[in-house]
Amino acid sequence: MAALRAPRLVPRAQPEGARTGAARHAHEPAQAHDHAHAHAELAPHGGRYESILEAIGHTPLVAVPRMSPNPDVRIYAKLEMVNPTGSVKDRAARALVEDLEERGAIGPDSIILEPTSGNTGIALAMIARRKGYRIALVMPDNVTPERRQMAALFGAEIIDSPAALGSNGAISLAKDLAARDSRFVMPYQYGNPANPRAHEETTGPEILADCPEVDVVVAGLGTGGTLMGIARFFREAKPGVRIVAAEPIPGESVQGLRSLDEGFVPEILDPSLLDAKLIVSHRDAIAAVRDLIALEGIFAGPSSGAVLVAAARIARQLEAGTIVAILPDGGWKYLSAGTYARDFDEMESDLEGGINWW
Repeated sequence: MAALRAPRLVPRAQPEGARTGAARHAHEPAQAHDHAHAHAELAPHGGRYESILEAIGHTPLVAVPRMSPNPDVRIYAKLEMVNPTGSVKDRAARALVEDLEERGAIGPDSIILEPTSGNTGIALAMIARRKGYRIALVMPDNVTPERRQMAALFGAEIIDSPAALGSNGAISLAKDLAARDSRFVMPYQYGNPANPRAHEETTGPEILADCPEVDVVVAGLGTGGTLMGIARFFREAKPGVRIVAAEPIPGESVQGLRSLDEGFVPEILDPSLLDAKLIVSHRDAIAAVRDLIALEGIFAGPSSGAVLVAAARIARQLEAGTIVAILPDGGWKYLSAGTYARDFDEMESDLEGGINWW
């Protein structure tokens, strides 16, 4: 993606002094808008919290004008890498564990068990450590070392599943283990309504509070939790907002995303809530995330590149408007895979499935 002419952005007001207390936002309302900025009735960006769990969410929205191919369409990136463990999955993981607690599903001998290839497992491990629960994660054995190490740092036991079976294999193994050992309790991000509810109650309201002029929201298709929760929120709060999914080509495993053509459709996913699904290749996703670093100075993971590719396609279709792109995580967990520096031809086998980018 070449450098593009920046869209015309409305200048924002400068802060008027330091924030005082939880009711004051880190920055004041933009003069161009007649709305109270940024979560007047929610917790502000930044803020002061009694535990790391309360700091989940409240992520910033940042303009990325050089990623838009249309000067009359503004793209804003919601930086979910600012969450405590570095991804959007902190939101769902907190809701999933709280759901287990509310249902009385966790006993003194319980072990939280979840199939994951990275971010959800890391987030669950952090929350389990903070709350004093045991946790085991079923992960494909070709995930990058950084993801495995981060989960282990928070005390998770790692159970390997065959790489060739991908995330579907991890799901199957986790279900089998839970069926054979009553100590295991599965939050099960793919089928638990608490996953989309977390985004309906937090991510969607944050977007609307920070960007009331939003026309389109683009997010990656993984479990479906982010897309479903945001879609349900906007159907009530601002029905004209379009919800667009970025989906990988079948057979490719763009980090954090899944193709619905590969035989597994998450139970929480309702495709009727999506206005469009755009297919994105591995190569295009990684090229876009490299451009994001070079052009905007934002260090994000491969699935963020896929989301931005989809956002750019939508921008070309619009005469004017505002798109919010959900960037699921940062790039730190993918450095060992050469995501940001290797030649594409050298990466060919990895791009075709040699590395699990989830």
